[in-house]
Amino acid sequence: MAYTITDECINCGACEPECKNEAIKEGETIYEIDPDKCTECVGWFEESKCVEVCPVDCCILDPAHKESRTQLVEKWKKLHPGETPAVT
Repeated sequence: MAYTITDECINCGACEPECKNEAIKEGETIYEIDPDKCTECVGWFEESKCVEVCPVDCCILDPAHKESRTQLVEKWKKLHPGETPAVT
């Protein structure tokens, strides 16, 4: 599943630089996650970095974007052609 950011976001910006897929951008009122770029950090890390750094726990799994680990790895490979995932 991709992550999403809830309305509890305080716009601290801690999550944006942590996302190596560049899936997190500042929106009009809160930060937003592009589900087409979010791999739950699969390919990069064991844990999702946005969740780790969020001071208000507003990064949550988005049930509207369910994906298996295999699908997340494949998405990562499409986002980073020619690279080898650090973690699968």
